[in-house]
Formats: sequence, structure tokens, C-alpha cells
Amino acid sequence: MVALEVDTGPRRVLAMAVPALGVLAAEPLYVLVDTAVVGHLGATPLAGLALGGVLFTLVSSQLTFLSYGTTARTARLHGAGRRADAVAEGVQATWLGLALGAVLLVIGELLAGPVARLLAGDGPIAAAAVSWLRIALLGAPFVLVTMAGNGWMRGVQDAVKPLRYVLAANVASAILCPVLVYVVGWGLPGSAVANVACQLVGAALFLRALRAEHVPLRPQPRTILAQLKLGRDLVVRSLAFQVTGVAATSVAARTSAEAAGAHQVVLQLWSFLAMVLDSLAIAAQALVGAALGAGSADQARSVARRITGYGLVLGTGLGVVFAALAGILPRAFTADPGVLAQIPLAWWIFVLLQPIAGVVFALDGVFLGAGDAAFLRTATILAAFLGYLPMIVLSLILRWGLVGIWTGLSLMMVIRLVTLLIRQRSGRWAVVGADLAKS
Repeated sequence: MVALEVDTGPRRVLAMAVPALGVLAAEPLYVLVDTAVVGHLGATPLAGLALGGVLFTLVSSQLTFLSYGTTARTARLHGAGRRADAVAEGVQATWLGLALGAVLLVIGELLAGPVARLLAGDGPIAAAAVSWLRIALLGAPFVLVTMAGNGWMRGVQDAVKPLRYVLAANVASAILCPVLVYVVGWGLPGSAVANVACQLVGAALFLRALRAEHVPLRPQPRTILAQLKLGRDLVVRSLAFQVTGVAATSVAARTSAEAAGAHQVVLQLWSFLAMVLDSLAIAAQALVGAALGAGSADQARSVARRITGYGLVLGTGLGVVFAALAGILPRAFTADPGVLAQIPLAWWIFVLLQPIAGVVFALDGVFLGAGDAAFLRTATILAAFLGYLPMIVLSLILRWGLVGIWTGLSLMMVIRLVTLLIRQRSGRWAVVGADLAKS
């Protein structure tokens, strides 16, 4: 096998980052369409969709290692010139996704009712959420297959096909959703059926891509266990983000309705920009993994420096843009005077964080591509529990409101920045080899 020469120039980075952004943006855009369709049914179905959707996303988002971990393992093999072995990683990730999806489906069906009633009370909103969730859970295995498909295709540096597949699935579902909800008359359950159809189409396209590679499709338990080991660290890392996010939203809600509304507006913009920056991180994963798989630690370190610079430039640019939009954009989300008065308390912190976020997310991608998941897990937990959570608690006790909450997020990001830069400078993450488990 001949190791590949990894192209890390700006054009190659953009060629991978732009389609990745399209994939990342497709799901939120579809959710907006789904919300608009269901919103015309009334407040209760909309609230049911919101609750059911949050529960489904909360669980499935913990399994994103099927994308990120698979990219790391696949990219190394691709960089070593072992494409068939790289795709074989995708096969095993797909089997793992199907198995975990089946488990998630069974557990979700058993717990959907009790959890919905716990969160919303025993009333019409919980009933609506359960009616949506029980159907939507049927798509869980397909969602995880799509995650695995994105992972192995990014690893072999094929960024365009995943975008086509995800767009095809979401466009089909966006057309089907209003038909089932209104024309057929299924109401809220019609939305869930459209979701499952979308997920089935996406999974089928990724499965077809695997078959086209002409690699063995049998499950290999040893490889699946190795993928689970890497996934364990990424799941713990995701949980740290979830805990801090839920705690911050809870404290904002306890502060005032206006603070909660302002927090939601700025948080959604933060999440959107994180997605923009994360597209650069996805490019970093594939390129760093390929460089290490090709046996070039120097090239991997060069990619890290270059991607970090791109992240800083992009984050700074986004900060400038949203600083200029401070007096305009919030009014597109709300006309409530109280909420508009609270938004600046978080807005300027959000703006100032963008350059830091650009570097942090870029380095996340570098270390994910290197398979340095254990370090990322530990660094994230330290940043969350030493920086963010203490400030959230103090904000609740001392009534600091949004200033305290967003200062806590700033501390978390600064701690992550420092730890990531130290790790980058050390170079200990740049371990060469095609097999991540042995690196």
C-alpha cells in the first residue's frame, strides 16, 4: 500500500468544510420546516413536537461518536493508502449504529410515556409528545446509520456525497410532512412519519454507497469493540456539554421569563455559529487523520497550525459581523421589550467569544482526527466543572442573571483554549500509524 500525499491547502480545506457545513445545516433547517408545518395545528401539537424532539435529539446526540470516531479511524487508514480497510471501518460502524439504534428504540418506547409526563405533567402536551416520539423512535437505527455513513465518507475525504444524501432525504421529508399532516389528515403523527421516512431514505443511500465499495459486509466484533472504546470518551464529553447546557437554561428560566427568552435567542445563534465553525473542524479531522495514517507527524502538526489559523480568522470575522448586527438581528427573533433589554447582557460576551471559539473548535477537530478522545474528554470535563458550572450556581444564588451565565461559558471556553493550545504545543497527540487502536 502506498501512503497518500495529503493536500492541506486552503482550497482542499474549503472543499471539505463547505459540504460538511451543508450536512450540519440540513437537519436544523428541516426542523424549522417541520416546526412551521406543525405550528399551524395549534399550541398543544407544537409543544408536543418541541418536547418530543428535544428528548429524541438529547439521546441521539450522545452517539455522535459514530461520526467523529469513525472519521478518525477511517482517515488514518485512508492516509495509509488502505481504502478498502478504511471503508471496512464504515461497515462496522454501520453495524454498531444498527445495534445501538435497536436498543435505543426499545428503551425509548418503554420510557417515552413516563419521561414525557415527568417533564410536562400528565396532560395534553405530554400525550402529544408521546404520540410523536413513539413513531419517531422507529427512525433511530436509520439516524445512527447516517451518522456512521457521514463518518466513513469524511474519513476517505468524500464530502460531497454525504451532502447530496442528506439533502435528498430532507427535501423529500419536507415535501411529505405537510402532505401527511394536512392532506392525509394525520396531524402531529404525520410529522413523525415524515421524519422516519427522511431517516430511512438517508440510511438507504449510505448503505448503497457501502455496497458499491465491494468490501465484506460481515460484522467484526473486535473492530466494533474498538470503536466503542473510542466512543466511550466522546459520550462522556458530550454529557458534560449537555449537563452545563441544561443547567444554564434552567438558571435563566429561574431568573425571569425575559432572561430565559434572551438566553434562548443568543444560545441558538451561538449554536448556529458553532455549526459553522465545526465544519472547519470536520475538515481538520479528515486531514489530520490522513496525515498520521500516512506516517507524517510533521504534516499533521502543520495541518493543526494551519487549521487553527483558519479558525481564528473565521471566528474573528463572525464576531465582527455579529457585532455590527447587534442592533438589528435580535428584533428578527422577538419584539418583546423585556427580552430585547436582556439580550445585550449576553450578546457582547457571545460576540467576544467568537475568535476563541474559532480556535477551540478547530483544535477539537485536530484532536478528534488524531483519535485523542481521552484528552478531549478530560479537558472538557475540567472546563465544565471548574469554569461553567460554578458560575451557573453563583448566578442562581447571587442573581447575576445572563451576565453570570455567559461569563461561565466564557470561563469554560478559556479553559478549553488553554488546555488545547498546551496539548497542541506538546505534540504528543501526533502519533503516526494506520491503526488508531495501536497508535
